[in-house]
Amino acid sequence: MTSPHLSRVNRFMAAFARRQAARTVGVPGGFAAYDDAFAQSRANNQVVIDADVDPEALPAIAEEALGHLPHRLVSVLDDDTARACAGPLVRAGYTHSTYLVMLHTGPVPARAAAQEVGLDALRGPLTIRWRGILPDVDDEVVRQLVDRREARLRGTDDVRFIGSRTEGGEVASWADLYLDPAVGTAQIEDLMTSQAHFRRGHADAVVATALHLAAEAGCETRFLTADATDWPRHWYERRGFHVIGHSHAFERD
Repeated sequence: MTSPHLSRVNRFMAAFARRQAARTVGVPGGFAAYDDAFAQSRANNQVVIDADVDPEALPAIAEEALGHLPHRLVSVLDDDTARACAGPLVRAGYTHSTYLVMLHTGPVPARAAAQEVGLDALRGPLTIRWRGILPDVDDEVVRQLVDRREARLRGTDDVRFIGSRTEGGEVASWADLYLDPAVGTAQIEDLMTSQAHFRRGHADAVVATALHLAAEAGCETRFLTADATDWPRHWYERRGFHVIGHSHAFERD
């Protein structure tokens, strides 16, 4: 039986992707989201499946929707639907990644030293971090990965960027916080820390502050997603998050 929290999370993620997009086109089982200003960003140009779809037809649906782009990304929010679609998509050349939907069920922490920051304060640290993650991509790709946060401001009525600063004022760790108090849902997304400031408590401050602000706004469903195969999931578990479901991404160059 699907958790009521998970159903709420899936609706929230689908709605965010729709609102963030510069334009959307309906496809069987969901929609295609586009943003020509960030054409190199897969998350801004993808197919989102949030309803029933014919698994065998999905590769052709994705090709028709994304064939003009150098990449393909198909996000499938429902776990059972994704597992049914995995075979046809993998046979069509897609790689399959599973993400954990993690709900915060621990005590709400006190607000830490992190604070809301502007996009301008994030551009420098984000650029350095993306160059470390993707050393072989060109400057335009990095620029789009940094500036695409502008589009996220459309995703819901209350989008905040939370950052923890060093004593010198540099933003050392940061994350997005998406709030929808009307439906009681908040998402923490894209937590990053500058390599120069690892293991100094900055990420803890960001997460604690985000959780506190979400609870303060009346959001009882506080969640994030984490790669099922990577270590951060355990870091989040130690901070009161637990797995309530899975979402899936299928990618192809």
